[in-house]
Amino acid sequence: MTDSHVNAREVEPYRALVLHEEPLVVDLIKLTLTHGVFVVRSAGSLAEAEAMLATWTPHVAVVDMNHDDSTALLGRLGASNTRTRSETPVLGLTLRGDLQTKLKAFDLGVDDILTVPFSPEELLARCIVIARRTTGTVRPIVPTIKFGEIEIDIVNHVVHAGQSVIHLSVVEQNLLYLLAGRGGRVVTREEILDTIWGADFVAEANIVDRHVRRLRVKLQNGYRDRRFIAAVPGVGYRFVGSSLREGWDGEAGQNEQTKR
Repeated sequence: MTDSHVNAREVEPYRALVLHEEPLVVDLIKLTLTHGVFVVRSAGSLAEAEAMLATWTPHVAVVDMNHDDSTALLGRLGASNTRTRSETPVLGLTLRGDLQTKLKAFDLGVDDILTVPFSPEELLARCIVIARRTTGTVRPIVPTIKFGEIEIDIVNHVVHAGQSVIHLSVVEQNLLYLLAGRGGRVVTREEILDTIWGADFVAEANIVDRHVRRLRVKLQNGYRDRRFIAAVPGVGYRFVGSSLREGWDGEAGQNEQTKR
């Protein structure tokens, strides 16, 4: 095999199949796994997944274990709780992280488990590790994810915007991911709570608004200046991509955040 063939194989993206009924979660997974690392296709049912699998073979499947078709899809993917390797390895998503739930998922044949809500960087790392085993090829675990004028280093929680560098907390980064993944569509406060903190989380008053406000301060995104995040009164927030203006300084946003 020539070096050109080896290089071509190394840059070919991994393929990931997602079975999940919640569009918000699907968009978040797609945003996390794409950008040259994965080609992602999503299905809301077993029938949709089987139609894809008829002509397309994924390197990894991300399966919502609470989905009614999850067990059937695992069987279709060749998942096995024996010593033999599955035809398509599976990362199972579970709403509960207790031992009994995990053991049940492993008994059904999943290769790895991630509890919801999950951090995007952990989802990416686990999927890459699984796909490495499947293909025998290596991809970097830390890609730079870009949307609009923003680039994110997902492990170091650093945002690059023009010449500015902004440091985000884990929650702020996940919030930015969630909003950006919806492509300008509105995300309600309830959806933000359930996706980032979990449906069982007992929220403090205005916890979503407070974190959005801190994120907007760091991005120098005021309520009168809808640069990246726009508020939808009485509903939630949406991501609005726009070009960076001359003279914008990310450090100023961090200084303002420190004063508050």
